[in-house]
Amino acid sequence: MRCLDVVRIGVSGSYGGFNLGDEAILQCILRNFRSTINVEFTVFTKDSEDTARRHRVERIIPVLEMTREEVAPEIERLHLFILGGGGILYDALAKRYLREAFIALELGVPVMVFAVGAGPLNDPIVQVQVRDCLERASAVTVRDRMARQILEEIGVRREVRLTADPALLLEPEAVGDDVLTHEHFGDGRQLVGVSVREPGEAAPGMEEEHYHTILANSADFMIDRFGANIIFVPMERKAQDLQHCHAVISRMLRPQHATVLQGEFTSCQLLGIMDRFSFVVGMRLHFLRRDGMEIGKVGVHPALGGRKIQRLKLEGRLFRAHAVWKALALLLAHDGQHAPLALRRKEVLQPHAED
Repeated sequence: MRCLDVVRIGVSGSYGGFNLGDEAILQCILRNFRSTINVEFTVFTKDSEDTARRHRVERIIPVLEMTREEVAPEIERLHLFILGGGGILYDALAKRYLREAFIALELGVPVMVFAVGAGPLNDPIVQVQVRDCLERASAVTVRDRMARQILEEIGVRREVRLTADPALLLEPEAVGDDVLTHEHFGDGRQLVGVSVREPGEAAPGMEEEHYHTILANSADFMIDRFGANIIFVPMERKAQDLQHCHAVISRMLRPQHATVLQGEFTSCQLLGIMDRFSFVVGMRLHFLRRDGMEIGKVGVHPALGGRKIQRLKLEGRLFRAHAVWKALALLLAHDGQHAPLALRRKEVLQPHAED
């Protein structure tokens, strides 16, 4: 077999600046392929200008603006088509992301489904589409065991390998003290990072008022107990993360100690900022990936089994985060009761003030 001088690879996923976590995935895919082979990349994106600004790629295809007939020649020239990574196989949008994969299969281009998340997948029609595509792909990997289980439940019988999320390979970029001062980090208090997410297609059934109250109560507790400043980090500035950050702050009793990250940062710069955090509480997977940090995940996605907290990693304690966890767990347990906010704070937080 003749060795190719240049391997032409297409990558399709939730790219185009909508989510810093997805941009981190793409950045790692591009970097790691380029470190091993001579490659020409074609990125299928929601926003070609944003992708051109963030990533050095040879070809950028604004896939949402193109018909099947228009996009097919761009796929036909490829040696490999990669679908992923990220949480793209769910009821509302799986069909959109699968379109280019099916075109590649029809044209005889090998398809790799790479480091994807899956679920919810309750729509029988979407289940058939996902199953058909994955059964015909050359290789399939998922980023967590739950995704593999969901695919098995909808009838995928081929080998599905478990891998790490590519964004774990991302390295932080140092951010200067002037930037941190501008973002109001500079008063010497411990910093706690919080991420939010909007209700919608990827998180159906999420009750906005309840989760805002959970995060507001949790933020107030960490301010009172640990003297912390709360930094809300909007991972999807083009969606409604900014609005939800401010909505949570509006429910807090100590809003003077909370701020929203204002600047537009790259994924690597955001990791550099997060190195200054002592603890993070997040609702987006890629917010929760720093080593040596206390990490908490507030899950509201149906695939996570409803509202629950998962303790993902405990390493290098910077303050007594176990007390935060006790308070967060109790706040979640009380969330279903429609007691006034102040009353819930008194019942839940005061008994643990000395923990």
